[in-house]
Amino acid sequence: MGGFRFLFLSRHGEKGYEKTAPYVNYRANIYAAKSLGVTRIVAWTGPGAISRKYRPGDLVLPDDLLDFTRNRPSTFYEGKGIGFIRQYPVFCERLREALRSVADRGKALRSTAKRVEAGRCHPSAVYACTEGPRLETAAEIRFLARAGADLVGMTLCPEAFLARELEICYAPVAYVTNYAEGVRKMPYRRGALFEGMLPPGEAADVEAAKNAIPGIAIAAALAVAGEERDCPCAVSMERYRKRGAIGPDFRGWVAG
Repeated sequence: MGGFRFLFLSRHGEKGYEKTAPYVNYRANIYAAKSLGVTRIVAWTGPGAISRKYRPGDLVLPDDLLDFTRNRPSTFYEGKGIGFIRQYPVFCERLREALRSVADRGKALRSTAKRVEAGRCHPSAVYACTEGPRLETAAEIRFLARAGADLVGMTLCPEAFLARELEICYAPVAYVTNYAEGVRKMPYRRGALFEGMLPPGEAADVEAAKNAIPGIAIAAALAVAGEERDCPCAVSMERYRKRGAIGPDFRGWVAG
């Protein structure tokens, strides 16, 4: 785009929503990105709102994670004595700063449907990642709310942790797609999206927020392009290098 090179991966399928979140090969995707020279990833996700601070159509920049996945390969370092990596900050703060700046200036927040106001982009949230593909029960949502979750989705884990294992900066942009179960009283609507967990009048807001994400991601990527990375993400495996447990080529770090 205008001489700026970036890579795009549709993690759920190239022709449609072909793979639900539990069956995405996150390790293959992150490994492929690293192999192609990727140093920063802006990820998209469409969670449901647990906290009443958020509503469908809002854009959110999560800043912390709760991992409730169960059956997904979650590390490149199976059977190896490496990978004890601090998860603070969970997401790259420099990349999040660039995303916040784009949102604060109101850039790239326009779709053909409607304007997405900059005030509707929240700078932080705790994202709970569940296994799926089923949606959560009302009791599970009450549990997640007590655990501190603001949003619930299925895509950021183990993706974020795998990126950190290969020293790739990673930050997500979320567009809220629906209310989580039990947050609002919503009747079952046969054949509708999420069977009625998104009120019909809010579908246009969700679509507008989704359409804003590519512009936000590209603008943030342009803002950090060419910068030397000075963040924990870039050196997460440094102590293993220092003690000689790994070499310079990441391919030698990964379990065969």
